[in-house]
Amino acid sequence: MKKFLIILGVVMLSACSSTPDDQYVDQRDPFEDVNRDMWEFNRDLDEAVIKPAADVYDEIPEPVRRSLYTMMDNLDEPSSMVNNLLQGKVADAGISLGRFLLNSTVGLLGLFDVATPLGLDKRQEGFGEVLASWGVGNGPYLMLPVIGPTVPTDRGGDVADGQYFPFPLLSWPIDLARYTIKGLDARIELRKQERVLNNALDPYTFVKEAYFQNWRNRVYDGQVPDDEMGDDFSGADDEPDESVDN
Repeated sequence: MKKFLIILGVVMLSACSSTPDDQYVDQRDPFEDVNRDMWEFNRDLDEAVIKPAADVYDEIPEPVRRSLYTMMDNLDEPSSMVNNLLQGKVADAGISLGRFLLNSTVGLLGLFDVATPLGLDKRQEGFGEVLASWGVGNGPYLMLPVIGPTVPTDRGGDVADGQYFPFPLLSWPIDLARYTIKGLDARIELRKQERVLNNALDPYTFVKEAYFQNWRNRVYDGQVPDDEMGDDFSGADDEPDESVDN
């Protein structure tokens, strides 16, 4: 999530001086009208509920918030281990397993990240990234309520990830707390880019491009091939809208 926020800032900063080109349609975004309506809904919801909640949550001392986030994030390690194995990343799978064992024991159920200082940096992988690495296309860009920007392969992978240990063992209050803590933490981080976002000429497009950059980086582990730069690796590029007169 923090990588996405960084990329979001870069995209917005580089695109603030540009304007949308009405002569082109984005083939990745066939439901743009509906997505833009959902974008406005999410912004209204953020202003009324999510942002005030994040402001209140930010009053909690930072070390406490960091420990809560680390504990919830630790629950993703088993799924990362399996997803790394499914991509042939045996060493990364071992690191994910080692992180989970260390942080769940010495780190007191994940409250403290003791694995990173020992050189076991996170190797997070979702099943959506597995599908993409196997050649499954993205599907259409979607702006979902509350969740925000995504593609079906990305969010569909979350369904599979939710079946990995320990998620089936969690009660719904713990699961709700997990999403709430991670969501509020992400909203606090987003405040660093909020001014640029509000000043952008077309925030919807900038967020979409930031999402696709982040998604490509996740699939290729930050090593995006030259022939994939500027593409969504699904074979869909922007094409002129022939219905628009020159």
